[in-house]
Amino acid sequence: MRCAQNNLAMAVVGLFTNPSDHLDICSMNVLMWFKRDLRMADHPALALAAARGRVLPVWLAEPDYWRLPDVSARHWAMTTEAVDSLRGDLAAAGLPLVVRMGEAVSVLERLCRAHGITEIVSHEETGNLWTWGRDKRVAAWARAAGIRWTEVPQSGVQRGLAGGRDGFMTAEQVMPHGLTPVPGVEPGAMPSARAMGLADDPCPHRQQSGRARALATLDSFLTSRGAPYRAAMSSPLSGERACSRLSPHLALGALSLREVVQATAARQAERPSGDWGGSLRSFQARLAWRDHFIQKLEDCPSIETTALQEAGLRVSDAARLAAWEAGATGLPFLDACLRYLRATGWLNFRARAMVMACASYHLWLDWRAAGTVLARRFTDYEPGIHWPQVQMQAGVTGSGAPRIYNPVKQGWEQDPTGAFTRRWLPELAAVPDLYLQEPWRWPGASQLLGRRYPEPVVDPVAAARAARDRIAALRAEAGPAPLPPHRALAEAARASPLSRARQAAPRDLILPSGGRQLSLDL
Repeated sequence: MRCAQNNLAMAVVGLFTNPSDHLDICSMNVLMWFKRDLRMADHPALALAAARGRVLPVWLAEPDYWRLPDVSARHWAMTTEAVDSLRGDLAAAGLPLVVRMGEAVSVLERLCRAHGITEIVSHEETGNLWTWGRDKRVAAWARAAGIRWTEVPQSGVQRGLAGGRDGFMTAEQVMPHGLTPVPGVEPGAMPSARAMGLADDPCPHRQQSGRARALATLDSFLTSRGAPYRAAMSSPLSGERACSRLSPHLALGALSLREVVQATAARQAERPSGDWGGSLRSFQARLAWRDHFIQKLEDCPSIETTALQEAGLRVSDAARLAAWEAGATGLPFLDACLRYLRATGWLNFRARAMVMACASYHLWLDWRAAGTVLARRFTDYEPGIHWPQVQMQAGVTGSGAPRIYNPVKQGWEQDPTGAFTRRWLPELAAVPDLYLQEPWRWPGASQLLGRRYPEPVVDPVAAARAARDRIAALRAEAGPAPLPPHRALAEAARASPLSRARQAAPRDLILPSGGRQLSLDL
């Protein structure tokens, strides 16, 4: 039965193998390396490992990764919940998940030597620059050691997939069958956050992760919460419920994107018109944009650290950065959003754009510093989405009109009753509604500002005007107008000498019509 199942599994993942691979695989031990694909369902890499032989499923806690400035204890909490969920699902299928702490090459080498492993299988990962460097080290070790490492795409944007994204998303989901464990392996315990050297990072209202919670979130969005999605996603009051809230589950791989695309398509067939029809079309467009931007980081990893057009923009100002991070800028709606983010790990799309734009324009902060703070805060941090979006909202792509959000105006428009602002800034309780977003105009301001609540660090109108003037001068100096942002990212990918080695020449994706709002928290 085991060898008979190989034919089906090989057909499913045959694009990633070649005829010489068809050896006597029934007795092989294969190490399945889980990264950000913490599920069993729709898992091409796990299906391939099962088809190749006995499976040793492994997840690595890598201390050097968890010391990076763009990761945090809230990420660790989300990740360990998802790993624990996966461990339970694998145990139910007869496979103990092996957890090891240490540097990837050292740990993998020990496991391969101890258990006669000659092949490692994993999904491709488009992560930050650190994970790319780690993967290059693993690849070099595997070649030298005679270990075959097969990386399998888990999304529709990676090249080498017949039919591209649409073909991948409409194809049948890949389920592993005939899982047989490598015997005699000690599973190991999950390290603590303290053992990983992580600082305390309270996030009392964050989502929890794991497969069961991911499926429940998807179901509630498609059956009840999602009807007002298109109209309600902009407000911090309604967006918390109306947005899908699937982004952390997708970032961790507790759900595959294909599962979400197909479940949404099924719902669209049931509700093709009205509020549901428009909202689900908008949601599908954002799922496609998600793939688009992850592909851009795959093509051009330097987007994480190098602006498409720096042009001398931005400064380092530790005091302003600290005030912004703490939600203590003296601009109420901006501060409320940043305090909400600290407590929940999430913001709706318009608030994400605004907090980054205010950091970049009003406070004139370096996009890398502000982007790193947000990366640590977002429990759905996905580098392929995050860094292109940070550059675009900071205006360092060198193209398009600057998107300078007025935080006072945003407060009046997105929080007209003041309920959101007052919840997160209780020190403004005495400020009348008329002055809530501009407390410096309140006659009683002298009893509040500089005491219970800070003076504004900038005049929002004057700071926006100064930012526009600076950018106009810089662009005039630079010459003709450059490409629009999405084309600028594509051209940067073509020109980059750093395109990830596993990929062929970069190409543009065909993007969905409409859906040009580029903040993709879903």
